[in-house]
Amino acid sequence: MASPLEDPPMEEEEQRPQLTRALLHRSATNNTSQVAMVGSNPCPIESLDYEMIENDLFDQNWRMRSKADQVRYVVLKWTFCLVIGILIGIVGFVINLAVENVAGLKHDAVSALMESSSYWTAFWVFAGSNLVLLLFASSITAFVSPAAGGSGIPEVKAYLNGVDAPSIFSLRTLGVKIVGNIAAVSSSLHVGKAGPMVHTGACIAAIFGQGGSRKYGLTCRWLRYFKNDRDRRDLVTIGAGAGVAAAFRAPVGGVVFALESLSSWWRSALIWRSFFTTAVVAVVLRLFIELCGTGRCGMFGQGGLIMYDVSTMFDDLMTYHLKDIPTVILIGVIGALLGGLYNFLMMKVLRVYNMINEGGGAHKLLLAATVSILTSCCVFGLPWLAPCRPCPTTGSPSLPDGTCHALNRFRRFHCPPGHYNDLASLFLNINDDAIRNLYSTGTNDVYHPGSMIIFFVASYALGVLSYGVVAPSGLFVPIILTGATYGRLVAMLLGGHSGLDHGLVAILGSASFLGGTLRMTVSVCVIILELTNNLLLLPLVMLVLLISKTVADSFNSSIYDLILQLKGLPHLDGHAEPYMRQLPVGDVVAGPLRSFNGLEKVGNIVHILRTTGHNAFPVVDEPPLSPAPVLYGLVLRAHLLVLLKKREFLAAPERYPKEYVAGRFQAEDFDKRGSGKQDTIGDVQLSWEEMEMYVDLHPFTNTSPYTVVETMSLAKALVLFREVGLRHLLVVPKACDRSPVVGILTRHDFMPEHILGLHPVLLGSRWKRLRWQKGAVAKYFRSLLVWITNSG
Repeated sequence: MASPLEDPPMEEEEQRPQLTRALLHRSATNNTSQVAMVGSNPCPIESLDYEMIENDLFDQNWRMRSKADQVRYVVLKWTFCLVIGILIGIVGFVINLAVENVAGLKHDAVSALMESSSYWTAFWVFAGSNLVLLLFASSITAFVSPAAGGSGIPEVKAYLNGVDAPSIFSLRTLGVKIVGNIAAVSSSLHVGKAGPMVHTGACIAAIFGQGGSRKYGLTCRWLRYFKNDRDRRDLVTIGAGAGVAAAFRAPVGGVVFALESLSSWWRSALIWRSFFTTAVVAVVLRLFIELCGTGRCGMFGQGGLIMYDVSTMFDDLMTYHLKDIPTVILIGVIGALLGGLYNFLMMKVLRVYNMINEGGGAHKLLLAATVSILTSCCVFGLPWLAPCRPCPTTGSPSLPDGTCHALNRFRRFHCPPGHYNDLASLFLNINDDAIRNLYSTGTNDVYHPGSMIIFFVASYALGVLSYGVVAPSGLFVPIILTGATYGRLVAMLLGGHSGLDHGLVAILGSASFLGGTLRMTVSVCVIILELTNNLLLLPLVMLVLLISKTVADSFNSSIYDLILQLKGLPHLDGHAEPYMRQLPVGDVVAGPLRSFNGLEKVGNIVHILRTTGHNAFPVVDEPPLSPAPVLYGLVLRAHLLVLLKKREFLAAPERYPKEYVAGRFQAEDFDKRGSGKQDTIGDVQLSWEEMEMYVDLHPFTNTSPYTVVETMSLAKALVLFREVGLRHLLVVPKACDRSPVVGILTRHDFMPEHILGLHPVLLGSRWKRLRWQKGAVAKYFRSLLVWITNSG
């Protein structure tokens, strides 16, 4: 089997209806090339080379490194962690500061107009500012960096699984992600900052992992140690965890989030470096928060710390008893049901949005404008349905202008002095302040049940409709807000049957909805505890998360996994399908195998590179170099391109002298380039005489590639491929009288579409979770009706 560039989709996929087709397109020029929807544009997908290359050149390079070089490498890794933590902390603070000020100025202007009874003017100011902000965010995303759209967490997760796509970590993507997310969140769109902060942190770390820039002269000798996929993967993992820490001020939660939800490969040293980076983020955020405590940062901090510091809301003793366990179980089950439905509806909406966005930039902006106007009408119009309520008698007295004592908790809207509109207090606030309001303890009588129902339905619907807009947007915060709303609603409906404080139940609602949609347990539990600063919640949060995730898994996958499938990113799951245990790897590899001799003619190398998209080729020594054909190793396309460009050719098929290789080649010549332009065979121009010359591939061939025997089960090979983080896995024959290599396994060969395309008879044995199917639900419902009828 030839080593394909990536996973080609099944031909019948193109014949499926557009609303049910995966967002995966076949390349028109290369059938072995996979392109997926990254952002809004199709991008070619390649795998990452995490394997340690062992050949003569690199072994000599390691032997030449002095003790000082090794110490410098270790010190530099920790220095990068320090700088990454500082930068992500600063960026996180700037994003929160900008959102608080932009949204605060907008809300202040609307409140002033409402107090003067200029209701229509207030609406047009509110809707117009929202429209301008969202169109700005959508424009820069659609026309500058489409890869910056959405939350970015699926792309980060795919990268850490070994999937690379152009521009997802570029400097342009980073800039658009920061600016666009500020504008999108400030536009009252029902999106959050957490997901984009994860992508932002990964971008910052990946830029450091490029080892400098030759184009701009920003590089030096010791930075080249990071010009490989392994160190970049570690830095991206660290940056993503630091992004979570910056979004929630949860350093431990950031480390656990990266471990549980993002990374497919982990080691103990990475935990220390990730924990150090998130600790730096926490210190930087605390420093800026203290600097802004005196009012130097505009609107920042006037309504409380905007980064979910809700610890001050837990002055009251929050207690629970054994009789409250049924309530917790109920909340977990409701969160699972709502989460499964949320994921289902999200996929349907995203497919419709994709059809619209395929029309071009004008259609993307029209969709964004439609969603913005709809959101503004709901946010501004629905509070008119809520009754005015007098300010609570407890706490501080009302302000002289008639506003209740907590600006971010109570908004007058159209109410008379001394009153507030509870629905406006949730709608006309940024999501951070709305969550803080719902989490507040001792506020059981602050919100009307009717207002909670309206806000829950609107929050749920707007969360589904807002994510697919072409702008940087996150899912984490809207899910937390929606979960907190139905948590309070459940507490209200139970009334005296539950002694739990409504603020506590709101926290449990957020946890259950997060578990039902994202399907995370440990990381969500840690983040919730760090947000609330209350360890008494630990048993209840653990219980509700376990219930919600377990029940929701019976319906569909997590929202991030569904988006990965929708985008066509070839993510390898940790489990093996049952049919993979029935198939040996020899039954999966197919197609002509392209290989090179140890002493190969230049013209043959150029021809194969031009006619295939493979990224690695076996090197086989044949007589007279060896008595019989022997697999010498694996050579990469990128290394072959370097050899062709350097033009160190031989007139006859003979080996390079060792001194010749050491003097003409350097290890840094083969370093992987950053996110800029990559070398292609089209850049190589050779004369006819050069095409007739030879190249000795032995010094540049990886002599110890991972191999499996052709009779190994595909499931066992998958475990090796994923756990080690491979890009190519050689398949060798069982018998010694055959060719020394049968084929090459790549990520493409483990994809269900490829395997079931080769062996459709195995479709019935595909692994399925214990999930409710529509036919099964209808069958059980009919049986229940028959039983009721017969009983009657």
